[in-house]
Amino acid sequence: MMSAIFGLSGPVLTDEERAFFKNADPAGYILFKRNCADPAQLKRLTDDLKAIHGRDDVAILIDQEGGRVERMQPPEWPAFPAMGRIAALYDTAPSSAIEAARVNARAIGLMLAEAGVNVDCLPLLDVRQEGADNIIGDRALGAEPMQVAALGRAVLDGLASAGIVGVVKHIPGHGRAMVDSHKELPVVTAGEDDLALDLEPFERLAQAPMGMMAHVVYTAWDADHPASQSETVIRDIVRGRIGFDGFLMSDDINMEALDGDMGERAAGVVAAGCDAALHCSGKLDEMILVANAVPALTAEGEARLARAMATILAPDTGDLDFLAAVQKRDALLELA
Repeated sequence: MMSAIFGLSGPVLTDEERAFFKNADPAGYILFKRNCADPAQLKRLTDDLKAIHGRDDVAILIDQEGGRVERMQPPEWPAFPAMGRIAALYDTAPSSAIEAARVNARAIGLMLAEAGVNVDCLPLLDVRQEGADNIIGDRALGAEPMQVAALGRAVLDGLASAGIVGVVKHIPGHGRAMVDSHKELPVVTAGEDDLALDLEPFERLAQAPMGMMAHVVYTAWDADHPASQSETVIRDIVRGRIGFDGFLMSDDINMEALDGDMGERAAGVVAAGCDAALHCSGKLDEMILVANAVPALTAEGEARLARAMATILAPDTGDLDFLAAVQKRDALLELA
């Protein structure tokens, strides 16, 4: 199995993609709006991906957060609120907000499961900071670490109840970034006391099944490399201080925060300690560069991936169905 997760070019697999994926055997796939036309098409696509490998537990990821970040969009699929709306409810009714986060995530999870998707890149555990770039903004679960952790745990629980693996992101925290890492490399110069606040939600949810590294430089830890390509940050902060032992992927290596061609970028994140490089563009020539640059998934990485994917086998069929979950969420949000 290759230490890479790949995107796809469109709503159906091309013959070239099918042959490449069969030979490369990547750790998983990630879907975007270009891959999601309607429910029947999407289920055929996810079935095709699983058929390549002959198993149902192939990791198929998506960013289905709600608000600004939704790959499955109306009118084919229902819209979901931004996490910021749930964070606002926490200010007046913390318990109601936690339950709203859980049932909202369950509804998202049930929708994903029906489409054959089994991993959602959610929740964001980035602690929102005043004056930072708006790339996090209303995607955040709040500006206070304990609140972010409490709501993040509810999101993970709601997804898991539907048989969906959650991904905590963006380790070790993107909330202080003053620029958008999609466009350029953020450099965070905060000291240890401030960074401790950013780490707290990740420490509290260190048992999450999967995590995603940020393309952000933290000068207090490694002034020369973004966290996703820093052996020091991954070894000492993520695996050590946070204690995260889940499957660890980079953020999208297509983002302009990184330098070099796609092979160099992918090799850099894997060499630093990410279990897999996340490559999202769906461009086959770039995927070939990645495939030629990264090694096979390590034995530890395979074990982490297997542990994470084992959670899809036990959805809670006795919990709320999709409509009931949405109705309960909406009733709770009206309290804000």
